[in-house]
Amino acid sequence: MRWKVALLTASDKGARGEREDTSAQVIRELIEEELLGDIVDYRIVPDEQDEIRAALIEMADYYQADLILTTGGTGLAYRDVTPEATIRVAERLVPGIPEAMREFVSRRTRHGVLFRGVCAIRGRTLILNLPGDPKGVHEHLMAVMDVLPEALDQVKGMREERLE
Repeated sequence: MRWKVALLTASDKGARGEREDTSAQVIRELIEEELLGDIVDYRIVPDEQDEIRAALIEMADYYQADLILTTGGTGLAYRDVTPEATIRVAERLVPGIPEAMREFVSRRTRHGVLFRGVCAIRGRTLILNLPGDPKGVHEHLMAVMDVLPEALDQVKGMREERLE
């Protein structure tokens, strides 16, 4: 089974076409090669909570993505609001995944503690925030890549189906 993955970039400059979205390319490669997933939707929105929330809802509810990965808006800057937008569309939080990412990255750089990303569930969709830079995306995503299939199985209800 191939996972349906949606990709959302939160970036004011990216939304205005002033910056190339290199982080999305890193995510795309990792999803296709490591997770064996297919990108079913991709978009760039400005760092605005309402726009981020609307995109997350549409990706989860309309496109029925198994996994939504966001990039950008997870730092400490005033306009970094992706975690807040994610929490507002969430039905449940999954704190262990971002905790594992922070712990893994913090072994390499003290700046790992500044990552504010969250992981949440909306319906049958897992939503995971990633940083906005390509290196950070790679490090954070690879820190949890091995547990994502199990997490997705559980969120999709496939684990219960196998037990019956």
